[in-house]
Amino acid sequence: MEASDLTFTVSVDQTTKHVFDAICNVRGWWSEEIEGNTDKRNETFIYQYEDVHYAKIKVQELIPNEKVVWLVTYNYFKFTKDKSEWTGTTIRFDISAKGDKTEIRFTHYGLNPEFECYDICSNAWGQYIGQSLPDLIKSGKGNPNGKNKPTTADEERFSAKN
Repeated sequence: MEASDLTFTVSVDQTTKHVFDAICNVRGWWSEEIEGNTDKRNETFIYQYEDVHYAKIKVQELIPNEKVVWLVTYNYFKFTKDKSEWTGTTIRFDISAKGDKTEIRFTHYGLNPEFECYDICSNAWGQYIGQSLPDLIKSGKGNPNGKNKPTTADEERFSAKN
């Protein structure tokens, strides 16, 4: 990992299995509009936020209760000069028991400050990983985006860019 890769670490009181299952439930914390399987190795799912962001993501690795790894095979951003900034990056969730808590270490390998989308993307990942995913883990209800239902982070990001 390079120091510039985007990384967040979050701790929750639930088991590693509970955390793993929640991460694989991408519709529960990232977007209700995910198409495809998010919990099967070698499957590809599609993330789309209106006409602003579209990504094809391959589930590269699933180690129950330990790790989830995705490869972004295609990406389109409406708001950047290089529309494909995420293409070829890897998103990884490492899950580990730390005493009576479970730690989630999220790293978006390749997403670094040189990307035009970095500020927007790091703020968005911060909201999804720091709030929505832990909310799903703790209460069973995250704050994913959905059709005509932008998250607070989305509203802030896109109003700042437009």
